Amino acid sequence: MTDIAFHFNAPDKLEHACRVARKLLRQDRRLVIQASAPVLDALDTMLWNMSAHDFVAHCRSGDAAEWVDASPILLTQDAQLASHHDVLLNLEDDVPDGFGRFARLIEVVSATDEADRAAARRRWKHYLQRGFALERHDLVARNP
Repeated sequence: MTDIAFHFNAPDKLEHACRVARKLLRQDRRLVIQASAPVLDALDTMLWNMSAHDFVAHCRSGDAAEWVDASPILLTQDAQLASHHDVLLNLEDDVPDGFGRFARLIEVVSATDEADRAAARRRWKHYLQRGFALERHDLVARNP
């Protein structure tokens, strides 16, 4: 069964996604990030512009097949297209289709966007009703 963790109270969801990507890359984990096209565009730019010692290798689902297969981090609008199923980071409002194929799912929730927080509550309820044990990580409590 997929391990599911909610990272609540992210001051900036994309910055948090970049930190998660960097951390998982250092742990030799493979990551798929699912989001809308505009969010993926912004995230792609942020990942390429991290500091020089924090190079976070990644590609987009539309890139050459050999890059997609070799990349430790895949940015996509549809996680079901991923060839690896280690960790999925969801930046969408809805439950990602096919999330059960992944060993781990991370949901990032804004600290201030009430619509995002309401969507996260719906996803939380969805997973809970299906018997998943959910981890809760309050990012504000960790970084006062």
